[in-house]
Amino acid sequence: MSEASVRAFFAAHAPDVAIIDQGVSTATVAEAAAALGVEPARIAKTLSLRVGDAVVLVCARGDARLSNGKAKAALGAKPRMLGGHEVEDLTGHPVGGVCPFGLAAPLPVYCDLSLRDFATVFPAAGSRTASVELTPDRLAALTGATWVDICTLPENAE
Repeated sequence: MSEASVRAFFAAHAPDVAIIDQGVSTATVAEAAAALGVEPARIAKTLSLRVGDAVVLVCARGDARLSNGKAKAALGAKPRMLGGHEVEDLTGHPVGGVCPFGLAAPLPVYCDLSLRDFATVFPAAGSRTASVELTPDRLAALTGATWVDICTLPENAE
């Protein structure tokens, strides 16, 4: 799966979107920002969470932190991060390459409002070296995401 499933996803749903393979690790927000030459906040990290009995993905700007209180209010239960093996089993993507595209199985996707602070953002593309550049609204549209306010920014940390 992984990058191949993401390539297939974009070929079918958005052939104009190019996958950017940096050839170096983009597995962390800091690494991705350095490789792409952008500020860390423009990296659209994908968090894999268990909320009650459900697994969901949340895309948020790179410097945002999940707010347990906001997430519980918006999603109905306190979120818990998934373990690495569970993430790869459920998404088909390795940790460091997790994205809401080309998933192994359909999962609900949420986009945090923090992404709208930028004209374009850079989510991963199914591998630890690849990403794509999209507007936040296109990211949400392509993944059927629901917009939520469940993160805090560094200057507003809880």
